[in-house]
Amino acid sequence: MTNSSTSRNSAGKKVATTAGPAGSDSELSKLFNVVSSGIKGAARLGQTATVLSRTGINWLRGQRPPAPQLLRETFESLGATYIKLGQFIASSPTFFPPEYVEEFQHCLDRTPPLPFPTMKAILEAEMEQPLDEIYSFIDPVPLASASIAQVHAARLVTGEDVVIKIQKPGVENILLTDLNFLYVSATILEKMAPKLSWTSLSGVIQEIQRTMMEECDFIQEANNLETFAKFLRDTDNDDATVPVVYKNFSSRRILTMERFFGVPLTDLESIRQFTPDPERTLITAMNTWFSSLTQCEFFHADVHAGNLMVLRDGRIGFIDFGIVGRIKPDTWAAVSDFMTAIMVGNFEGMASAMARIGITHVEVDEDQLAKDLKALYQRLDLSEMPDPTDLDPSRADDDVNALLMEMVRVGEQHGLHFPREFALLIKQFLYFDRYVHILAPEMDMFLDERLHRLH
Repeated sequence: MTNSSTSRNSAGKKVATTAGPAGSDSELSKLFNVVSSGIKGAARLGQTATVLSRTGINWLRGQRPPAPQLLRETFESLGATYIKLGQFIASSPTFFPPEYVEEFQHCLDRTPPLPFPTMKAILEAEMEQPLDEIYSFIDPVPLASASIAQVHAARLVTGEDVVIKIQKPGVENILLTDLNFLYVSATILEKMAPKLSWTSLSGVIQEIQRTMMEECDFIQEANNLETFAKFLRDTDNDDATVPVVYKNFSSRRILTMERFFGVPLTDLESIRQFTPDPERTLITAMNTWFSSLTQCEFFHADVHAGNLMVLRDGRIGFIDFGIVGRIKPDTWAAVSDFMTAIMVGNFEGMASAMARIGITHVEVDEDQLAKDLKALYQRLDLSEMPDPTDLDPSRADDDVNALLMEMVRVGEQHGLHFPREFALLIKQFLYFDRYVHILAPEMDMFLDERLHRLH
């Protein structure tokens, strides 16, 4: 006989708990979960082996694309974890060869949607009450479908328009199985090739695992949204906003939040319908993001046009806080100095900032680094940013990362190893530079006094 009680899980939901002797229903349940996870993990390894075998057979049959392309196509066949890993490679020129970084720009996180009944079953399992008591309408056609989650438009019974982010079935188990496999493989590879220990492949895998598991935890994303909303309130910023989270209708696998209606920050003609001053709107977006670097616990680490919206009332809407970055104030100051130096062509300033940002085991010759950066500047006109009229995201990312890769490559030749946050920050800078070209072509991003980048 056991005693039962109720407690709340991390989502605030009631869950039944039991207390009893060894061999009770609770212990059997734990054992079942362990066995179930083991079976699912073994099945996933079997799927991985099947995909790799098929790739090998195709290779033997003569289907031999360049190695970077082959790896990207294999990753896409392997699904969620490897797609995310491909995107990590694409945004991390610090860790990977240029040809792989360039190829993985094409590794898009858009996947065919799962049937609505499948996603509805997950939603029903996560909610404590019937769905028709929460939502008066759910659109069965998703607004978006990515490797980890699917997003559906809906309306609450109380009348509010919302979106529901629903985690796809089995994603977390797949991620853990894949990443544990990759970690073991990386550790073995480092022992076999000690020179790789400086790049720390196993450390990279651990970082990927941390960020991916954060993306799977919608409670964490909800907390990120609320933290950013508090930052906006604390800084008296009424011109920017984030979606309201409906915590009673959210969990670790479900996120119900306010639906924003607006247009991307790159849609100049539509923006003019919502605000008479697109330039001021852009300045608001940039000042909000710059302020978050020093006044918020994190910064939004993916400010592409789809995640920055101009709402119908003229406010800037920041959405999708699944990927955030954290940076120390002194590192941020060095990155800001680095970008300013790039814009004015100050090679000594660029070298000094890179030496402050990077991690190194050797003494850096800043004078020689400055000369090499100048040579790079003469070979590639770094004052010429990506074409702002080209709004193809994959092409824009190619341009952004091409610039970043060349600068990082020069730094690495001088023994500098850059943290991933450096790449994330520079990428956001280049996004904003593109928006300046579209919305305020006469504005100088680094000299305009209306931008409080360093304050």
